[in-house]
Amino acid sequence: MRDDDNAQVLARLAALKEMSVRELKADWAKLFGTEAPNNSRPFLEQRLAYRIQELTFGGLSKPARQLLDALADEVEGKKVRKSVISDPRNPVIGTRLVREWNGVEHVITVLRDGFDWQGRRYKTLSAIARKITGTQWNGYRFFGLRPTRGTAA
Repeated sequence: MRDDDNAQVLARLAALKEMSVRELKADWAKLFGTEAPNNSRPFLEQRLAYRIQELTFGGLSKPARQLLDALADEVEGKKVRKSVISDPRNPVIGTRLVREWNGVEHVITVLRDGFDWQGRRYKTLSAIARKITGTQWNGYRFFGLRPTRGTAA
Protein backbone atom coordinates (compact mmCIF):
# COMPACT_ATOMS: atom_id res chain seq x y z
CA MET A 1 0.00 0.00 0.00
CA ARG A 2 1.55 3.29 -1.07
CA ASP A 3 1.04 6.75 0.41
CA ASP A 4 -0.19 8.10 -2.94
CA ASP A 5 -2.83 5.32 -3.01
CA ASN A 6 -3.98 6.41 0.45
CA ALA A 7 -4.15 10.07 -0.55
CA GLN A 8 -6.03 9.27 -3.76
CA VAL A 9 -8.58 7.08 -1.96
CA LEU A 10 -9.10 9.66 0.79
CA ALA A 11 -9.69 12.36 -1.83
CA ARG A 12 -12.23 10.18 -3.65
CA LEU A 13 -14.03 9.35 -0.40
CA ALA A 14 -14.21 13.02 0.59
CA ALA A 15 -15.57 13.86 -2.88
CA LEU A 16 -18.50 11.48 -2.35
CA LYS A 17 -19.91 13.84 0.31
CA GLU A 18 -19.99 16.70 -2.22
CA MET A 19 -21.62 14.74 -5.04
CA SER A 20 -25.29 14.86 -5.95
CA VAL A 21 -27.35 11.66 -5.92
CA ARG A 22 -27.28 11.73 -9.72
CA GLU A 23 -23.44 11.88 -9.67
CA LEU A 24 -23.29 9.10 -7.08
CA LYS A 25 -25.48 6.92 -9.31
CA ALA A 26 -23.22 7.65 -12.29
CA ASP A 27 -20.18 6.66 -10.20
CA TRP A 28 -22.04 3.50 -9.19
CA ALA A 29 -22.54 2.54 -12.83
CA LYS A 30 -18.80 3.02 -13.49
CA LEU A 31 -17.61 1.10 -10.44
CA PHE A 32 -20.16 -1.73 -10.37
CA GLY A 33 -21.15 -1.98 -14.02
CA THR A 34 -24.86 -1.92 -13.12
CA GLU A 35 -27.53 0.63 -12.40
CA ALA A 36 -27.69 1.86 -8.80
CA PRO A 37 -30.33 -0.11 -6.83
CA ASN A 38 -31.92 2.94 -5.17
CA ASN A 39 -31.70 6.69 -4.51
CA SER A 40 -30.64 6.48 -0.86
CA ARG A 41 -27.72 8.86 -0.48
CA PRO A 42 -26.29 7.15 2.66
CA PHE A 43 -26.49 3.72 1.00
CA LEU A 44 -24.83 4.93 -2.21
CA GLU A 45 -22.07 6.75 -0.30
CA GLN A 46 -21.28 3.77 1.92
CA ARG A 47 -21.25 1.18 -0.85
CA LEU A 48 -19.24 3.43 -3.19
CA ALA A 49 -16.73 4.16 -0.41
CA TYR A 50 -16.29 0.45 0.20
CA ARG A 51 -15.97 -0.30 -3.52
CA ILE A 52 -13.33 2.41 -4.03
CA GLN A 53 -11.27 0.96 -1.18
CA GLU A 54 -11.86 -2.60 -2.36
CA LEU A 55 -10.63 -1.83 -5.88
CA THR A 56 -7.54 -0.01 -4.57
CA PHE A 57 -6.52 -2.17 -1.61
CA GLY A 58 -8.23 -5.50 -2.31
CA GLY A 59 -11.37 -7.13 -0.96
CA LEU A 60 -12.04 -9.49 1.90
CA SER A 61 -9.67 -12.39 2.49
CA LYS A 62 -10.82 -15.87 1.48
CA PRO A 63 -11.32 -16.97 5.13
CA ALA A 64 -13.42 -13.86 5.81
CA ARG A 65 -15.59 -14.54 2.73
CA GLN A 66 -16.03 -18.19 3.77
CA LEU A 67 -17.04 -17.18 7.28
CA LEU A 68 -19.60 -14.69 5.94
CA ASP A 69 -20.99 -17.35 3.58
CA ALA A 70 -21.33 -19.82 6.46
CA LEU A 71 -23.01 -17.20 8.64
CA ALA A 72 -25.42 -16.36 5.81
CA ASP A 73 -26.28 -20.07 5.51
CA GLU A 74 -26.96 -20.22 9.24
CA VAL A 75 -29.20 -17.15 9.15
CA GLU A 76 -31.06 -18.37 6.06
CA GLY A 77 -31.45 -21.84 7.56
CA LYS A 78 -30.15 -23.64 4.49
CA LYS A 79 -26.82 -24.87 3.27
CA VAL A 80 -26.29 -23.17 -0.07
CA ARG A 81 -22.60 -22.51 0.32
CA LYS A 82 -20.12 -25.31 0.99
CA SER A 83 -18.22 -23.76 3.88
CA VAL A 84 -18.76 -24.74 7.49
CA ILE A 85 -18.05 -22.49 10.44
CA SER A 86 -15.15 -23.99 12.33
CA ASP A 87 -14.72 -22.28 15.66
CA PRO A 88 -11.14 -22.64 16.94
CA ARG A 89 -12.52 -23.01 20.47
CA ASN A 90 -14.21 -26.28 19.52
CA PRO A 91 -12.50 -29.44 20.72
CA VAL A 92 -11.41 -32.08 18.22
CA ILE A 93 -14.26 -33.86 16.41
CA GLY A 94 -15.39 -36.86 18.43
CA THR A 95 -14.53 -35.31 21.80
CA ARG A 96 -17.11 -35.97 24.50
CA LEU A 97 -17.94 -33.12 26.85
CA VAL A 98 -19.44 -34.12 30.18
CA ARG A 99 -21.29 -31.68 32.42
CA GLU A 100 -23.35 -32.39 35.49
CA TRP A 101 -26.30 -30.07 36.10
CA ASN A 102 -28.76 -30.49 38.98
CA GLY A 103 -27.59 -34.05 39.58
CA VAL A 104 -27.96 -35.11 35.93
CA GLU A 105 -24.93 -35.94 33.80
CA HIS A 106 -25.06 -34.54 30.26
CA VAL A 107 -22.76 -35.91 27.54
CA ILE A 108 -22.19 -33.89 24.37
CA THR A 109 -20.26 -35.19 21.36
CA VAL A 110 -18.39 -32.73 19.14
CA LEU A 111 -19.31 -33.18 15.46
CA ARG A 112 -17.77 -31.70 12.33
CA ASP A 113 -20.56 -29.15 11.99
CA GLY A 114 -22.03 -28.90 15.48
CA PHE A 115 -22.76 -31.00 18.54
CA ASP A 116 -24.84 -34.03 19.47
CA TRP A 117 -26.78 -34.15 22.72
CA GLN A 118 -29.36 -36.84 23.49
CA GLY A 119 -29.41 -37.91 19.84
CA ARG A 120 -30.21 -34.42 18.53
CA ARG A 121 -27.87 -32.15 16.58
CA TYR A 122 -27.23 -28.57 17.68
CA LYS A 123 -25.22 -25.86 15.95
CA THR A 124 -23.92 -24.32 19.19
CA LEU A 125 -23.02 -25.31 22.71
CA SER A 126 -25.03 -22.32 23.91
CA ALA A 127 -28.21 -23.86 22.47
CA ILE A 128 -27.54 -27.05 24.43
CA ALA A 129 -26.72 -25.14 27.62
CA ARG A 130 -30.00 -23.20 27.24
CA LYS A 131 -31.96 -26.48 26.86
CA ILE A 132 -30.28 -27.97 29.92
CA THR A 133 -30.61 -24.95 32.22
CA GLY A 134 -33.58 -23.08 30.80
CA THR A 135 -31.52 -19.86 30.87
CA GLN A 136 -29.03 -18.07 28.62
CA TRP A 137 -25.48 -19.36 29.01
CA ASN A 138 -22.29 -19.01 27.04
CA GLY A 139 -21.89 -22.61 25.91
CA TYR A 140 -18.10 -22.59 26.05
CA ARG A 141 -18.20 -21.31 29.62
CA PHE A 142 -20.98 -23.73 30.66
CA PHE A 143 -18.96 -26.71 29.42
CA GLY A 144 -15.69 -25.45 30.89
CA LEU A 145 -14.02 -24.54 27.61
CA ARG A 146 -13.64 -20.88 28.54
CA PRO A 147 -12.57 -19.50 31.90
CA THR A 148 -15.02 -17.52 33.99
CA ARG A 149 -14.35 -13.84 34.56
CA GLY A 150 -11.61 -13.13 37.07
CA THR A 151 -9.74 -16.40 36.50
CA ALA A 152 -6.57 -16.91 34.47
CA ALA A 153 -6.98 -18.14 30.92
